[in-house]
Amino acid sequence: MTRPLAVLVGVSAIQQREEDPTRAVEACELMARAVEAAAADAGDRALIERASSIRVPRGSWLYADPGRLVADRVKAPGAKSILAEIGVMQQTLLSDACRAIGEGREEIAIVTGGEAKYREQTARRKGVVLSDTSQSEATPDLVLTPGEPLMHPLELERGLMMPVRAFASIDTAIRHREGKTIDEHERELAELMAGLNRVAQDNPHAWSQAPLTADEARAPPPSNRPLSSPYLKCHASNWSVDQASALILCSEDVARELGIPEQKWVYPLSAAESWHVVPVCQRGDVGRSPGAEVASARALELAGKSIDDIEYIDLYSCFPSPVRIFASALGLPASVPRTVTGGMASAGGPLNNYVLQSSVKMAQLLREHPGKAGLTSCVSGFLNKVAFAVWSAQRPGEGFQYAEVSEEVARIADVREIVADYEGPVVIASYTVVYLNDQPIEVVAVCDLPDGRRTLAVNRDAHVAASVVNEEQCGREVLVGPGGALVFSG
Repeated sequence: MTRPLAVLVGVSAIQQREEDPTRAVEACELMARAVEAAAADAGDRALIERASSIRVPRGSWLYADPGRLVADRVKAPGAKSILAEIGVMQQTLLSDACRAIGEGREEIAIVTGGEAKYREQTARRKGVVLSDTSQSEATPDLVLTPGEPLMHPLELERGLMMPVRAFASIDTAIRHREGKTIDEHERELAELMAGLNRVAQDNPHAWSQAPLTADEARAPPPSNRPLSSPYLKCHASNWSVDQASALILCSEDVARELGIPEQKWVYPLSAAESWHVVPVCQRGDVGRSPGAEVASARALELAGKSIDDIEYIDLYSCFPSPVRIFASALGLPASVPRTVTGGMASAGGPLNNYVLQSSVKMAQLLREHPGKAGLTSCVSGFLNKVAFAVWSAQRPGEGFQYAEVSEEVARIADVREIVADYEGPVVIASYTVVYLNDQPIEVVAVCDLPDGRRTLAVNRDAHVAASVVNEEQCGREVLVGPGGALVFSG
């Protein structure tokens, strides 16, 4: 018996920029509107009425069962509600929907997500109290949970728990491995952000289409305040947005039955995901992702493609380091911007939803250029989990191909043992200088012990932080004192 082919038939990306928070709608309403717009894009609302599932990745909102809220609003009575908690990749929701259709377990699946963070912040600024929909006793039909923690307890204790600090430390390690000076590295990051921004300027769904030059990306505060070296504000994902997106997938048979024009069809060819979790401080090379190397190669292999066959590429861009690591894994120069949206700093990065935004844009591009193929990528945590997917408007010879490559990644990953109570000499493997109110306040460092084990150390002397911020510290021999105190000497 021939297995059904999954096909993406309806997509939408919407946003609101309402300065009166009392007139702005909440996140679940944005999601519902995105679903309606995706059905209108496909040309048949029966896709909603007959949907078997609505999958939603967890956002910053407090809804207990967002899929049910959306289903009720769009009148999808038969849709099972599925919620993916933080730590479950957005690509996993798309992959699961494709597999369910390919295995005949579902005919129509909706994946949607969104945020109304701009509304929330505008209300706070204006002293307006908002009242979002409450679901005190609701329970989704299925909840996907991430499993093991994404951070080591020592990262929580010693200050590497914030995304900007963790990703900054990753980028610092990349700089050291590549032998770049701090100035060279800063220039590369500025040029990367300017390149991503140029794409956002042409994206009507980008949150900000304001131009950003490389010089502006290196500009001092207040326009571009430092966050955690080497990162400035312009390097960080902008999650203060009101954005939502929706994708409707179905079987080819359903698409034909409903008369959806084939010009709307985009096929998910493959996806490969790595769920092998290694906290930042335990990675042998802090600036490397074995998961990205294995998963990117497997996704291309399953799709029967090489990277040279891929016209459109979107590399996950919450900060520059995933872009640089993913480009390296794919054998691409990091200096060339690889985005279809314009990146999360300019186009917008609604919490735990960007991959849905990028997948919508990818589908739109492939419809316009049906002979081309595209690749999207995904990150969860601090590059703890990664995924790649290949898409095309051309019908594949066989259905959606999927691989979960965690075991292969685990075999090649260099995982270091952590020693929490170590005191003595160490070598800095990576670090970041943390800022508060535009001033350096502390240094957080991943350190190699003489026997190859690891520890995490912190120096909270603002004068010390200011003295080391412009000098490379990777490879430097220092001391760790009681309680993980980082001691610089000489």
